[in-house]
Amino acid sequence: MARQTWVSAEAIQSIAGSNFATFTTAKTVIPATALRTIRANTLKIGDALEFDVWGSISNIVTTPGTIVFQVMIGSSIAFTTGVIQLNATAHTNRPFHLKALLTVRAIGNGTSANTMGMGEVSGVMFTATAAQVDGVNSYTILPAPATAPTVGAGFNSTIDNVLDFFCGFSISDGGNNVAIHQYIVKSL
Repeated sequence: MARQTWVSAEAIQSIAGSNFATFTTAKTVIPATALRTIRANTLKIGDALEFDVWGSISNIVTTPGTIVFQVMIGSSIAFTTGVIQLNATAHTNRPFHLKALLTVRAIGNGTSANTMGMGEVSGVMFTATAAQVDGVNSYTILPAPATAPTVGAGFNSTIDNVLDFFCGFSISDGGNNVAIHQYIVKSL
């Protein structure tokens, strides 16, 4: 028997995103108006959330370091891309895309709720190998996470949780920056 489902936009960024630079610790990079609260006891095992994120990244030359993207449910990292190597050619405000699918695997209190997430990131500034430059690296599409897939950190699904999108750099520099231009979360 088929289960009737609908696709619903849960969160949409409707205003310009700020440009964030000179930081390392992952932090929110979407406007407060794009945050969504997941209400207590509304998640069910098998629920899925699809993230579609478009933005721009600048990176410094030679040793730009790495970048990481994270989906946060409350204070828990529900999904992470893991560290992604940045291209050793300097880039200024070049577009990138991240698409991820998170499926609820468990629900409950404490830290017993979790999601399984997988996706891909693409952009000229990403590379699978450190020190690659333009010419060697064209437009890269990388699977995420950068490690073996596993469920994200546990969270409490019996309370309200804010759904958020974080980013962090390994090197704090004004030339390493990110801005999110389009962000949408769909409930499948």
